[in-house]
Amino acid sequence: MRTGSYESVSFIGSSTATRQVMADIETAARSEAKVLITGETGVGKDVVARLLHQQSARRLAPLSAINCAGMPDTLLESELFGHVRGSFTGAFRDKVGLLEAADRGTAFLDEAGEMSPRMQGVLLRFLETGEVQRVGSERSARVVNVRIIAATNRDLSQQVGAGAFREDLYYRLNVIRIHVPPLRQRPEDVPVLFEHFVRMFSEHYGLAPRTLTHEAAQVLSAYRWPGNVRELKNLVEQLVVKAPGEPVRGHDLPAEHQGPTRVVAMGATPAAEEGTAAVAGRLVRRMLGEGESFWAVVHEPFMARDLSRHHVRAVVRAGLEQTLGNYRMLVQLFNMQQGDYKRFLGFLRKHDCHVPFHPYRVARVRSTAVEDAPREVYREAAAM
Repeated sequence: MRTGSYESVSFIGSSTATRQVMADIETAARSEAKVLITGETGVGKDVVARLLHQQSARRLAPLSAINCAGMPDTLLESELFGHVRGSFTGAFRDKVGLLEAADRGTAFLDEAGEMSPRMQGVLLRFLETGEVQRVGSERSARVVNVRIIAATNRDLSQQVGAGAFREDLYYRLNVIRIHVPPLRQRPEDVPVLFEHFVRMFSEHYGLAPRTLTHEAAQVLSAYRWPGNVRELKNLVEQLVVKAPGEPVRGHDLPAEHQGPTRVVAMGATPAAEEGTAAVAGRLVRRMLGEGESFWAVVHEPFMARDLSRHHVRAVVRAGLEQTLGNYRMLVQLFNMQQGDYKRFLGFLRKHDCHVPFHPYRVARVRSTAVEDAPREVYREAAAM
């Protein structure tokens, strides 16, 4: 949970799509209505939320933010509503929750689509009453005045149809909707964002800035940017640190950025898939290292035909190597909800991406040891 005032931010870009997002922010900031921000992982949904708060009448009050993905219900409820000392193991003192801390301000619920059905019900009750009662407290609930901004990379209307998200909560959150397009749909923003990040990292590290040549700008504008603005930001930091003051030419870019993300035909053979392992490794690192979900990192690009089934299989193989062939553990490893197990397997089988688990099984003693290991072990193993 993050609480407090934020530094001034801006939504960078010159495209028509970016100007539309800015216009939507200005419109939403003039009201007190709840806002649902949608878009792929890495497009800048958190920036939109901060701008909404900064341009609203609540800008002098706190903005509190929390990422709802991957949190067990007990922890998420405590983070949202707070708790009293002794309410559960480890509760050594009273704690103010995000909603109470944001009284008269704004609460930003990132990845709200990842909440369990129980927590969806708890949040719905708060939206209806405005009452906050700390976990374990016997005192009367306190009513707070908080504007809710939620964000998700999932299609919540589809989730409602599948029974995975409450319809009543969806309509409560989706009063004003702001969709942030992926970077591949606004390529003219790439050079502008590149220049912005160059200035930012040059000042941060005290290094000479780099300029983008026309050749490199064309290459980057043609790239598909599966990681969106976050991927571009990481690339710029790497380039600034690597050769400060030097112009960025096409050959200076990493191999995976030397043009559009290549899409291999669905029937392609492994021999025709040069670079598949590198792409899969990058996707796995995003899930294990950055906490992103399989649905955003792999499923969405695959359905958009930005990845082939061979890429998906390579990702699954890498995961099975870490879980020793255990698909249930793979769901947790790839930051999916436990209830996504059947959906995950159904997706793999439907698109011929399922990988036999038998080759990854080892002696039961070793398997038991791995199943008992903390999640950090997997991340360390994947980084090796």
